Amino acid sequence: MRYAVLSDIHGNLDALRAVLADAAAHADAVLVLGDVVGYGAEPEACVDLVGTRARAVVAGNHEHGVTGRMALTWFNPYARAAAEWTRTRLDRDCTAYLDALPVRAVVDDATLVHASPHQPEEWDYLVSEEDGLAAFTAFETRLCFVGHSHVPAMWSLGSSGPDYARGDVDVRLDSGRRYIVNVGSVGQPRDRDSRAAYAVWDLDARRVAVRRVAYDVAAARAKIVAAGLPPRLADRLAAGA
Repeated sequence: MRYAVLSDIHGNLDALRAVLADAAAHADAVLVLGDVVGYGAEPEACVDLVGTRARAVVAGNHEHGVTGRMALTWFNPYARAAAEWTRTRLDRDCTAYLDALPVRAVVDDATLVHASPHQPEEWDYLVSEEDGLAAFTAFETRLCFVGHSHVPAMWSLGSSGPDYARGDVDVRLDSGRRYIVNVGSVGQPRDRDSRAAYAVWDLDARRVAVRRVAYDVAAARAKIVAAGLPPRLADRLAAGA
C-alpha cells in the first residue's frame, strides 16, 4: 500500500491537479492534512476534488477560519483577506464539509494532523529540532504526518538517539524508530522551491519520500490577481516563499 500525503493546498487548483496526476503513478490512495482552502483563487474546486479523491482529510487552521470556528484576528492581513474572500466563494455544502472535518485522524500506523499532534487545534508550528522532538509524546503511532509550516522536514526518535533533517525527506523507516514528517505544501511552498511538494508513504518498502512537481505557476498567479486577492499571494508562488 502506498499513500500520497498532501498538505496546504490553499485553493491552488493548478498545483493540486499536477500533484494528483503525479501521485496516480506512485500511490494507491490520498491523505490530506488540511488547509485545502486559503490564499488561492479556486477553493471550492479544490474542496470538491479533495472530497472525491482523498481517503482521509483533517482540518487545518484555514478551514477553521473560513467556517467561523476560529476568529480571523488570528490571521495576518493577507491570510485574513483571503479567508474573507473564500467565505464568499463556498456554497453551503462545501462549508459544511469543511466544518465537519476532524483535527486528527489515524490511518494504518500514522497519525494525521495539520500542525502539531499536541493540541492540534492550537495550530502550533513544528519548525525547529526541539519543536518536533517535544511532540513525540502526543501521539502513539509509529508515524505522524504534519504540514502547516509549508517546509518539508523529518524528526525521528529511537534507541540510537534523535535525528532531524530539513528539506525534501527520503527516509527508510527503521524498526524501533518513530517519525514525524512534514510533507511540505502543494499550493504555496515556502522553501524557495516553487514546485509543489507532497510525500509518498510506501508501507511495503517502509519508506517516506517527498516528491516535487512542477505546475503552471503563472496560471495560478494570474487567477489570484484576477480574483482581486492581495497581489502578494500571487508573487510568493513564483518565489516559493
